[in-house]
Amino acid sequence: MRILICEDSVLLREGLVRLLEHGGHEVVAALPDARELMGEVSTADPDLCILDVRLPPSYTDEGIRAAHELRRTRPQLPVLVLSQYVEERYASEMIAAQGGAFGYLLKDRVADVGEFIESVERIAQGATVLDPEVVAQLLTRRSRDDRMQQLTDRERTVLSALAEGRSNQSIAALLFLSEASVEKHITAIFQKLGLGADEGGNRRVLAAIAHLENVGGPVAASMLNDHNSTTQSGTAS
Repeated sequence: MRILICEDSVLLREGLVRLLEHGGHEVVAALPDARELMGEVSTADPDLCILDVRLPPSYTDEGIRAAHELRRTRPQLPVLVLSQYVEERYASEMIAAQGGAFGYLLKDRVADVGEFIESVERIAQGATVLDPEVVAQLLTRRSRDDRMQQLTDRERTVLSALAEGRSNQSIAALLFLSEASVEKHITAIFQKLGLGADEGGNRRVLAAIAHLENVGGPVAASMLNDHNSTTQSGTAS
């Protein structure tokens, strides 16, 4: 896989290059800021872009704005956003925005090399991968949607794992369940959230969006209500 990195920290940037190359991938560009990002994307034609949320010069939201621009202009290009700590608004904005496959992970995840490489590869294959800490914070807020009240504790746990971009097999291993049980829980979740079979592979992402709409706050809810998701999760149920 051909990967472009945009990260201002020299140590992390070089670390990512080495990790990804050791994992069998090619890093086609490693940029310290987003000024030349669009040009490099056009020239290098990467299969996936990894961007820091906060980039020079202001270190506020340059990375997020660049990610949105990439998803708008190149919707088929998977994007992985890395953040120093949980910023729920940015995660909600990424889900609400029109575009292709994406991930939102904390930089701490890079330390678990195997898990990080697996997440990168899942995103490149079309999955939506949310950091477990982001999902946990969103799901611990008070529910405001009657649909969510219908979910059992086990279904909420399965949905939390699903929102992280996990496959049925991965969820089964995580929760010590059979894949058949996981499939039954996911089917029940879809039914209770009103996600019919005609939604196809998008249902997994739409289920995660329903949770974010429910717990992400008024601004996120407004954006998500207007969103017609086209992102596919890579593993349909």
